[in-house]
Amino acid sequence: MFRLYREIERGEFFVVAVDCAQGGIDANFGQFLSKSRVDVPLVFERNCVAAEMTPLIHEALEWLYSRTGVEPVVAFERQMGGVSAMSQLQTLNRNGHYRLYQRRKLGTIDGEVMTDVIGWDTNPQTRPQMLGDLKQAIDNKLIQIYDKTTINELGKFIINKKGRAEAAPNCHDDSVMSLAIAWQMYQTENPPTVERARVRHNSGGTLNKIF
Repeated sequence: MFRLYREIERGEFFVVAVDCAQGGIDANFGQFLSKSRVDVPLVFERNCVAAEMTPLIHEALEWLYSRTGVEPVVAFERQMGGVSAMSQLQTLNRNGHYRLYQRRKLGTIDGEVMTDVIGWDTNPQTRPQMLGDLKQAIDNKLIQIYDKTTINELGKFIINKKGRAEAAPNCHDDSVMSLAIAWQMYQTENPPTVERARVRHNSGGTLNKIF
């Protein structure tokens, strides 16, 4: 379910992106990208509906905050049950130990502004941009990836005859899409300001039993 590839350090800031599924052969896949070290030390993968996955991601975010002392930012892809799952996550975040990603839009003199829509929307406008940015990051070796499933799926991501980037036939793209969302968040999200930051020491964490 969770795969941890290195120790999480105090003070690290994470962006977390989840590609949601509604059961069947596709998996809910989450990438926990450290903006501090530009790597992905933790991933989540489970075949279930998005509603079953949400409490598990909540637990992981609480654990992450206990280790880092910094509020991570999380976005579920809004398709495939992601809208209701984000609302569920918002309800679970009673302690405010993580922040929910708010969609951005263009149109002001200062550039991008946040809307009140939570979660990431993959659509005909955002999809080419996010996949193109991820390819450039990987080609330039800007991000370190440890997870074999992610590496394998990246290797089987192709351009079809219509010029669309997608998984090869009979292959999956859950890890690729979640990583592409995480990389977009990496470019826009920042840790809370000193005034907002609430560093609390907690030597344990509820995910210890999983890792």
